[in-house]
Amino acid sequence: MAIIELGAVRDVPAAPGRRPPAVGRRLRGAVVLLLALVVLASSTRLPQRSVAVVPASRTATAYLTEHDVFVVDPPTADGPRHLTAYAQPTSDGGVRRRWQASLVGHGDYLDVRTEWGLVLTMAVTAPNRLFQTTAFDAATGRQRWQQPGAPQPVDGGGLLLTDVRENGSGALRRVEPDSGAVLWSVPIPSAANPAYHLVRGRVDRFVLLQPTGEVQVYDARTGRLLRSVDTLPGDRSAFQRVQVVDDLLLLVPPGSTSLVSFALAELTPLWTAEVPLVSHVLGCGGLLCAVPQTGGLQVLDPDTGAVRWSEPGQDVLADVRRDRLLVAVPGRGYAVRDAATGRTRTDLGEWALMPVLRPDDPLVGTRQGDDGRLVVAELDLLAGRARVVDVLPGVAGSCQASLPVLLCQRLDGTTALWRLTR
Repeated sequence: MAIIELGAVRDVPAAPGRRPPAVGRRLRGAVVLLLALVVLASSTRLPQRSVAVVPASRTATAYLTEHDVFVVDPPTADGPRHLTAYAQPTSDGGVRRRWQASLVGHGDYLDVRTEWGLVLTMAVTAPNRLFQTTAFDAATGRQRWQQPGAPQPVDGGGLLLTDVRENGSGALRRVEPDSGAVLWSVPIPSAANPAYHLVRGRVDRFVLLQPTGEVQVYDARTGRLLRSVDTLPGDRSAFQRVQVVDDLLLLVPPGSTSLVSFALAELTPLWTAEVPLVSHVLGCGGLLCAVPQTGGLQVLDPDTGAVRWSEPGQDVLADVRRDRLLVAVPGRGYAVRDAATGRTRTDLGEWALMPVLRPDDPLVGTRQGDDGRLVVAELDLLAGRARVVDVLPGVAGSCQASLPVLLCQRLDGTTALWRLTR
Protein backbone atom coordinates (compact mmCIF):
# COMPACT_ATOMS: atom_id res chain seq x y z
CA MET A 1 0.00 0.00 0.00
CA ALA A 2 1.22 3.49 -0.79
CA ILE A 3 0.62 6.36 1.61
CA ILE A 4 0.55 10.02 0.68
CA GLU A 5 2.59 12.04 3.15
CA LEU A 6 2.71 15.79 3.49
CA GLY A 7 5.69 17.82 4.58
CA ALA A 8 5.44 19.52 7.93
CA VAL A 9 3.63 22.87 7.78
CA ARG A 10 5.63 25.62 9.36
CA ASP A 11 3.88 27.99 11.73
CA VAL A 12 3.35 31.50 10.44
CA PRO A 13 3.72 33.80 13.46
CA ALA A 14 1.54 36.88 13.70
CA ALA A 15 3.57 40.05 13.36
CA PRO A 16 2.95 42.69 16.07
CA GLY A 17 1.70 46.04 14.87
CA ARG A 18 0.06 49.28 15.99
CA ARG A 19 -3.69 49.68 15.93
CA PRO A 20 -4.64 51.36 12.63
CA PRO A 21 -6.60 54.60 12.63
CA ALA A 22 -10.36 54.46 12.12
CA VAL A 23 -10.20 55.82 8.56
CA GLY A 24 -9.71 52.97 6.10
CA ARG A 25 -9.67 50.39 8.86
CA ARG A 26 -12.06 48.01 7.09
CA LEU A 27 -10.17 48.22 3.80
CA ARG A 28 -6.80 47.64 5.45
CA GLY A 29 -8.24 44.83 7.51
CA ALA A 30 -9.47 43.14 4.36
CA VAL A 31 -6.03 43.53 2.73
CA VAL A 32 -4.25 42.11 5.79
CA LEU A 33 -6.67 39.17 5.89
CA LEU A 34 -6.10 38.49 2.19
CA LEU A 35 -2.31 38.61 2.59
CA ALA A 36 -2.49 36.30 5.59
CA LEU A 37 -4.53 33.78 3.59
CA VAL A 38 -2.05 33.94 0.71
CA VAL A 39 0.91 33.36 3.06
CA LEU A 40 -0.85 30.51 4.83
CA ALA A 41 -1.85 28.89 1.53
CA SER A 42 1.70 29.12 0.20
CA SER A 43 3.11 27.62 3.38
CA THR A 44 0.82 24.59 3.11
CA ARG A 45 1.60 23.98 -0.55
CA LEU A 46 4.63 21.85 0.31
CA PRO A 47 5.71 18.94 -1.88
CA GLN A 48 3.74 15.76 -1.39
CA ARG A 49 5.53 12.46 -1.15
CA SER A 50 4.20 8.96 -1.68
CA VAL A 51 5.85 6.24 0.36
CA ALA A 52 5.51 2.49 -0.18
CA VAL A 53 6.96 -0.34 1.90
CA VAL A 54 9.13 -2.82 -0.01
CA PRO A 55 8.64 -6.36 1.32
CA ALA A 56 12.14 -7.15 2.54
CA SER A 57 13.55 -8.58 5.75
CA ARG A 58 15.81 -6.51 8.00
CA THR A 59 18.90 -8.29 6.69
CA ALA A 60 17.96 -8.32 3.00
CA THR A 61 19.57 -5.93 0.52
CA ALA A 62 17.50 -3.80 -1.85
CA TYR A 63 18.72 -2.32 -5.16
CA LEU A 64 17.10 0.55 -7.03
CA THR A 65 16.93 0.47 -10.84
CA GLU A 66 15.17 2.70 -13.35
CA HIS A 67 11.79 0.95 -13.16
CA ASP A 68 12.09 -1.68 -10.42
CA VAL A 69 13.37 -2.50 -6.96
CA PHE A 70 15.23 -5.80 -6.53
CA VAL A 71 15.63 -7.54 -3.18
CA VAL A 72 18.36 -10.11 -2.47
CA ASP A 73 17.55 -12.32 0.51
CA PRO A 74 20.26 -13.01 3.11
CA PRO A 75 21.88 -16.46 3.10
CA THR A 76 20.12 -19.15 5.12
CA ALA A 77 21.18 -22.56 6.35
CA ASP A 78 17.95 -24.36 5.42
CA GLY A 79 16.96 -23.03 2.02
CA PRO A 80 17.95 -21.22 -1.19
CA ARG A 81 18.36 -17.49 -1.47
CA HIS A 82 16.02 -15.54 -3.70
CA LEU A 83 16.06 -12.50 -5.95
CA THR A 84 12.68 -10.75 -6.00
CA ALA A 85 11.64 -8.08 -8.49
CA TYR A 86 9.13 -5.40 -7.45
CA ALA A 87 7.72 -2.80 -9.82
CA GLN A 88 8.16 0.76 -8.58
CA PRO A 89 4.75 2.00 -7.43
CA THR A 90 2.77 4.73 -9.08
CA SER A 91 1.46 7.56 -6.92
CA ASP A 92 -1.76 5.66 -6.17
CA GLY A 93 -0.50 2.14 -5.49
CA GLY A 94 1.98 0.03 -3.55
CA VAL A 95 4.86 -2.07 -4.79
CA ARG A 96 3.84 -5.10 -6.86
CA ARG A 97 5.88 -8.29 -6.98
CA ARG A 98 6.65 -9.20 -10.56
CA TRP A 99 8.67 -12.39 -10.10
CA GLN A 100 11.02 -14.31 -7.82
CA ALA A 101 14.03 -16.41 -8.79
CA SER A 102 16.39 -18.69 -6.90
CA LEU A 103 19.99 -17.58 -6.61
CA VAL A 104 22.35 -20.39 -7.52
CA GLY A 105 25.71 -20.50 -5.77
CA HIS A 106 27.15 -18.69 -2.80
CA GLY A 107 28.87 -15.39 -2.24
CA ASP A 108 28.29 -11.79 -1.29
CA TYR A 109 26.08 -9.91 -3.71
CA LEU A 110 27.49 -6.52 -4.63
CA ASP A 111 25.15 -5.20 -7.29
CA VAL A 112 21.95 -5.78 -9.25
CA ARG A 113 21.44 -3.85 -12.48
CA THR A 114 19.46 -4.02 -15.71
CA GLU A 115 21.00 -4.11 -19.19
CA TRP A 116 19.92 -5.32 -22.66
CA GLY A 117 16.62 -6.73 -21.33
CA LEU A 118 18.38 -8.63 -18.56
CA VAL A 119 18.67 -8.36 -14.79
CA LEU A 120 22.32 -8.88 -13.89
CA THR A 121 23.43 -9.88 -10.41
CA MET A 122 27.10 -9.60 -9.48
CA ALA A 123 28.47 -11.64 -6.61
CA VAL A 124 31.95 -12.20 -5.22
CA THR A 125 32.94 -15.56 -3.79
CA ALA A 126 35.31 -16.30 -0.94
CA PRO A 127 38.13 -17.04 -0.33
CA ASN A 128 39.51 -16.30 -3.81
CA ARG A 129 37.35 -13.15 -4.27
CA LEU A 130 36.23 -14.04 -7.79
CA PHE A 131 33.35 -12.20 -9.44
CA GLN A 132 30.39 -14.04 -10.88
CA THR A 133 27.55 -12.65 -13.03
CA THR A 134 24.13 -14.27 -13.33
CA ALA A 135 21.65 -13.05 -15.95
CA PHE A 136 17.86 -13.27 -15.53
CA ASP A 137 15.14 -12.41 -18.04
CA ALA A 138 13.88 -8.98 -16.98
CA ALA A 139 10.26 -9.83 -17.81
CA THR A 140 9.93 -13.32 -16.34
CA GLY A 141 12.85 -13.85 -13.94
CA ARG A 142 14.01 -16.97 -15.78
CA GLN A 143 17.75 -17.52 -15.41
CA ARG A 144 19.46 -17.16 -18.79
CA TRP A 145 23.10 -17.87 -17.95
CA GLN A 146 25.92 -17.61 -15.41
CA GLN A 147 29.51 -16.65 -16.15
CA PRO A 148 32.62 -15.64 -14.17
CA GLY A 149 33.49 -11.95 -14.22
CA ALA A 150 32.01 -8.50 -13.64
CA PRO A 151 29.73 -7.10 -16.38
CA GLN A 152 29.89 -3.93 -18.47
CA PRO A 153 27.80 -3.09 -21.56
CA VAL A 154 29.57 -2.98 -24.92
CA ASP A 155 28.90 -0.18 -27.38
CA GLY A 156 26.98 -1.80 -30.22
CA GLY A 157 25.54 -4.66 -28.13
CA GLY A 158 26.58 -7.44 -25.82
CA LEU A 159 28.30 -7.56 -22.46
CA LEU A 160 31.96 -7.49 -21.52
CA LEU A 161 32.84 -9.73 -18.55
CA THR A 162 36.08 -8.91 -16.76
CA ASP A 163 37.45 -11.91 -14.89
CA VAL A 164 40.70 -10.91 -13.12
CA ARG A 165 42.58 -13.69 -11.33
CA GLU A 166 45.90 -13.62 -9.52
CA ASN A 167 47.00 -16.96 -10.97
CA GLY A 168 47.04 -15.56 -14.50
CA SER A 169 44.03 -17.52 -15.77
CA GLY A 170 41.71 -14.52 -16.00
CA ALA A 171 40.18 -13.24 -19.22
CA LEU A 172 38.03 -10.57 -20.83
CA ARG A 173 35.04 -12.10 -22.63
CA ARG A 174 32.29 -10.64 -24.74
CA VAL A 175 29.09 -12.63 -24.33
CA GLU A 176 25.81 -12.69 -26.21
CA PRO A 177 23.14 -11.24 -23.86
CA ASP A 178 20.34 -13.74 -24.53
CA SER A 179 22.34 -16.95 -24.23
CA GLY A 180 25.60 -16.00 -22.51
CA ALA A 181 27.51 -17.59 -25.40
CA VAL A 182 31.13 -16.41 -25.48
CA LEU A 183 31.81 -14.47 -28.69
CA TRP A 184 35.54 -14.00 -28.03
CA SER A 185 38.03 -14.13 -25.16
CA VAL A 186 41.30 -12.30 -24.46
CA PRO A 187 43.63 -13.41 -21.61
CA ILE A 188 44.29 -10.91 -18.82
CA PRO A 189 47.81 -10.67 -17.37
CA SER A 190 48.09 -11.88 -13.79
CA ALA A 191 46.39 -9.46 -11.33
CA ALA A 192 46.23 -6.71 -14.01
CA ASN A 193 43.29 -4.31 -14.10
CA PRO A 194 42.11 -3.41 -17.62
CA ALA A 195 41.27 0.18 -18.53
CA TYR A 196 38.21 1.08 -20.60
CA HIS A 197 37.26 3.74 -23.13
CA LEU A 198 33.55 4.54 -22.98
CA VAL A 199 31.10 5.87 -25.54
CA ARG A 200 27.75 6.92 -24.05
CA GLY A 201 28.57 4.86 -20.98
CA ARG A 202 29.42 1.69 -22.96
CA VAL A 203 32.82 0.15 -23.65
CA ASP A 204 34.15 0.42 -27.20
CA ARG A 205 37.89 -0.16 -26.48
CA PHE A 206 39.88 -1.62 -23.62
CA VAL A 207 43.55 -1.47 -22.68
CA LEU A 208 45.77 -4.18 -21.21
CA LEU A 209 49.20 -3.54 -19.69
CA GLN A 210 51.43 -6.61 -20.02
CA PRO A 211 54.14 -7.38 -17.42
CA THR A 212 56.72 -6.77 -20.18
CA GLY A 213 55.63 -3.12 -20.38
CA GLU A 214 53.68 -3.55 -23.61
CA VAL A 215 50.44 -1.53 -23.69
CA GLN A 216 47.76 -3.11 -25.90
CA VAL A 217 44.53 -1.50 -27.16
CA TYR A 218 41.68 -3.83 -28.19
CA ASP A 219 38.34 -3.39 -29.94
CA ALA A 220 35.61 -4.33 -27.45
CA ARG A 221 33.21 -5.42 -30.21
CA THR A 222 35.53 -7.92 -31.91
CA GLY A 223 38.31 -8.57 -29.37
CA ARG A 224 40.82 -7.64 -32.09
CA LEU A 225 44.16 -6.09 -31.09
CA LEU A 226 44.22 -2.61 -32.63
CA ARG A 227 47.69 -1.37 -31.66
CA SER A 228 50.41 -1.68 -29.04
CA VAL A 229 53.46 0.17 -27.74
CA ASP A 230 56.45 -0.86 -25.63
CA THR A 231 56.77 1.38 -22.56
CA LEU A 232 59.64 -0.48 -20.81
CA PRO A 233 62.50 -0.88 -23.28
CA GLY A 234 64.93 -1.48 -20.42
CA ASP A 235 63.64 -2.82 -17.09
CA ARG A 236 61.06 -5.55 -17.76
CA SER A 237 60.12 -6.14 -14.10
CA ALA A 238 58.98 -2.67 -13.02
CA PHE A 239 55.42 -2.07 -11.85
CA GLN A 240 53.24 0.34 -13.85
CA ARG A 241 49.60 1.40 -13.97
CA VAL A 242 47.45 2.53 -16.90
CA GLN A 243 44.23 4.52 -17.16
CA VAL A 244 42.06 5.92 -19.96
CA VAL A 245 40.58 9.43 -19.67
CA ASP A 246 38.60 10.63 -22.68
CA ASP A 247 40.92 10.05 -25.66
CA LEU A 248 44.14 9.91 -23.64
CA LEU A 249 45.96 6.86 -22.34
CA LEU A 250 47.72 7.80 -19.10
CA LEU A 251 50.57 5.72 -17.73
CA VAL A 252 52.04 5.90 -14.23
CA PRO A 253 55.60 4.62 -14.83
CA PRO A 254 57.91 2.91 -12.30
CA GLY A 255 58.49 5.02 -9.20
CA SER A 256 55.09 6.77 -9.45
CA THR A 257 56.74 10.18 -9.75
CA SER A 258 55.25 11.23 -13.07
CA LEU A 259 52.35 10.85 -15.47
CA VAL A 260 52.95 9.94 -19.14
CA SER A 261 50.30 10.71 -21.75
CA PHE A 262 49.69 8.89 -25.06
CA ALA A 263 47.09 9.50 -27.75
CA LEU A 264 44.76 6.51 -27.46
CA ALA A 265 44.07 6.37 -31.21
CA GLU A 266 47.72 6.07 -32.34
CA LEU A 267 49.53 5.36 -29.02
CA THR A 268 51.95 8.19 -29.78
CA PRO A 269 53.57 9.80 -26.70
CA LEU A 270 52.36 13.35 -26.02
CA TRP A 271 53.87 14.63 -22.76
CA THR A 272 55.27 13.74 -19.35
CA ALA A 273 54.24 15.66 -16.22
CA GLU A 274 55.78 15.53 -12.77
CA VAL A 275 52.88 14.33 -10.65
CA PRO A 276 54.13 12.25 -7.72
CA LEU A 277 52.19 9.33 -6.23
CA VAL A 278 49.18 9.51 -8.54
CA SER A 279 46.19 7.56 -7.25
CA HIS A 280 43.87 8.15 -10.22
CA VAL A 281 43.00 10.72 -12.89
CA LEU A 282 39.63 11.86 -14.22
CA GLY A 283 38.36 14.40 -16.69
CA CYS A 284 37.09 17.66 -15.20
CA GLY A 285 35.75 20.52 -17.28
CA GLY A 286 38.00 19.79 -20.27
CA LEU A 287 41.05 19.38 -17.98
CA LEU A 288 42.66 16.48 -16.12
CA CYS A 289 42.23 16.16 -12.36
CA ALA A 290 45.09 14.08 -10.94
CA VAL A 291 44.44 12.87 -7.40
CA PRO A 292 47.61 12.04 -5.41
CA GLN A 293 47.64 9.16 -2.94
CA THR A 294 48.43 11.65 -0.17
CA GLY A 295 45.37 13.83 -0.87
CA GLY A 296 44.94 17.17 -2.53
CA LEU A 297 44.63 17.77 -6.27
CA GLN A 298 46.66 18.71 -9.35
CA VAL A 299 44.82 19.99 -12.41
CA LEU A 300 46.62 19.56 -15.74
CA ASP A 301 46.20 20.80 -19.29
CA PRO A 302 45.36 17.67 -21.34
CA ASP A 303 47.21 19.01 -24.40
CA THR A 304 50.52 19.83 -22.74
CA GLY A 305 50.53 18.32 -19.24
CA ALA A 306 51.18 21.76 -17.74
CA VAL A 307 49.86 22.22 -14.20
CA ARG A 308 47.04 24.76 -14.22
CA TRP A 309 46.69 24.80 -10.45
CA SER A 310 47.25 22.53 -7.49
CA GLU A 311 45.83 22.13 -4.02
CA PRO A 312 47.97 20.34 -1.42
CA GLY A 313 46.56 18.92 1.77
CA GLN A 314 43.76 16.55 2.67
CA ASP A 315 40.97 17.84 0.42
CA VAL A 316 39.23 15.04 -1.48
CA LEU A 317 37.66 15.36 -4.94
CA ALA A 318 34.18 13.85 -4.55
CA ASP A 319 32.47 14.56 -7.89
CA VAL A 320 32.70 16.54 -11.13
CA ARG A 321 29.84 18.19 -12.98
CA ARG A 322 30.94 19.96 -16.16
CA ASP A 323 33.39 22.68 -15.05
CA ARG A 324 32.55 22.46 -11.33
CA LEU A 325 34.31 20.29 -8.75
CA LEU A 326 32.76 19.03 -5.54
CA VAL A 327 35.55 18.88 -2.96
CA ALA A 328 35.33 17.48 0.57
CA VAL A 329 37.20 19.86 2.89
CA PRO A 330 38.03 18.42 6.33
CA GLY A 331 36.07 20.23 9.03
CA ARG A 332 34.06 22.30 6.55
CA GLY A 333 32.01 19.84 4.55
CA TYR A 334 31.76 20.26 0.80
CA ALA A 335 32.93 23.17 -1.33
CA VAL A 336 32.27 23.87 -5.02
CA ARG A 337 35.34 24.93 -6.99
CA ASP A 338 35.96 26.14 -10.51
CA ALA A 339 37.84 23.49 -12.49
CA ALA A 340 39.80 26.02 -14.54
CA THR A 341 41.11 28.14 -11.65
CA GLY A 342 40.52 26.24 -8.41
CA ARG A 343 38.62 29.22 -7.02
CA THR A 344 35.99 28.33 -4.43
CA ARG A 345 32.55 29.23 -5.74
CA THR A 346 30.55 28.37 -2.63
CA ASP A 347 30.52 26.24 0.51
CA LEU A 348 27.66 23.75 0.66
CA GLY A 349 28.29 22.62 4.25
CA GLU A 350 28.20 19.15 5.78
CA TRP A 351 26.40 16.46 3.77
CA ALA A 352 26.62 12.71 3.24
CA LEU A 353 26.53 11.87 -0.46
CA MET A 354 23.85 9.34 -1.41
CA PRO A 355 24.59 6.75 -4.13
CA VAL A 356 22.76 7.69 -7.34
CA LEU A 357 21.59 5.37 -10.08
CA ARG A 358 23.16 6.99 -13.16
CA PRO A 359 26.28 9.15 -13.53
CA ASP A 360 24.21 12.10 -14.80
CA ASP A 361 21.57 11.87 -12.06
CA PRO A 362 21.40 14.90 -9.75
CA LEU A 363 23.76 14.71 -6.78
CA VAL A 364 21.89 14.04 -3.54
CA GLY A 365 23.12 14.88 -0.06
CA THR A 366 21.63 13.97 3.30
CA ARG A 367 22.11 15.03 6.90
CA GLN A 368 20.29 14.58 10.19
CA GLY A 369 18.13 17.52 11.20
CA ASP A 370 17.88 18.80 14.76
CA ASP A 371 14.60 16.89 15.16
CA GLY A 372 16.12 13.58 14.02
CA ARG A 373 14.55 13.62 10.57
CA LEU A 374 16.64 13.12 7.45
CA VAL A 375 17.16 16.25 5.38
CA VAL A 376 17.45 15.40 1.67
CA ALA A 377 18.89 17.98 -0.72
CA GLU A 378 19.87 18.20 -4.36
CA LEU A 379 23.44 19.47 -4.56
CA ASP A 380 23.52 21.67 -7.65
CA LEU A 381 27.16 22.45 -8.42
CA LEU A 382 26.43 24.72 -11.37
CA ALA A 383 24.00 26.87 -9.37
CA GLY A 384 26.19 26.59 -6.28
CA ARG A 385 23.44 25.65 -3.84
CA ALA A 386 21.95 22.82 -1.82
CA ARG A 387 18.22 22.72 -2.52
CA VAL A 388 16.25 20.83 0.14
CA VAL A 389 13.77 18.52 -1.59
CA ASP A 390 12.26 16.92 1.51
CA VAL A 391 12.69 16.08 5.19
CA LEU A 392 11.93 12.43 5.89
CA PRO A 393 11.02 10.96 9.28
CA GLY A 394 12.21 7.62 10.63
CA VAL A 395 15.04 6.94 8.15
CA ALA A 396 18.02 4.87 9.33
CA GLY A 397 20.16 5.04 6.16
CA SER A 398 21.33 2.69 3.38
CA CYS A 399 19.77 5.08 0.86
CA GLN A 400 19.91 5.12 -2.93
CA ALA A 401 18.57 7.86 -5.16
CA SER A 402 17.40 8.70 -8.63
CA LEU A 403 15.41 11.86 -8.00
CA PRO A 404 12.50 12.10 -7.52
CA VAL A 405 12.79 8.51 -6.17
CA LEU A 406 14.56 7.51 -2.95
CA LEU A 407 15.05 4.03 -1.52
CA CYS A 408 16.05 3.81 2.17
CA GLN A 409 15.93 1.57 5.18
CA ARG A 410 13.85 2.93 8.04
CA LEU A 411 14.43 2.88 11.78
CA ASP A 412 11.91 0.07 12.24
CA GLY A 413 13.95 -2.17 9.89
CA THR A 414 11.61 -1.92 6.92
CA THR A 415 12.70 -0.77 3.47
CA ALA A 416 10.67 1.99 1.83
CA LEU A 417 10.54 3.80 -1.46
CA TRP A 418 9.65 7.49 -1.58
CA ARG A 419 8.54 9.34 -4.69
CA LEU A 420 8.98 13.06 -4.14
CA THR A 421 7.19 15.86 -5.94
CA ARG A 422 10.02 18.02 -7.20
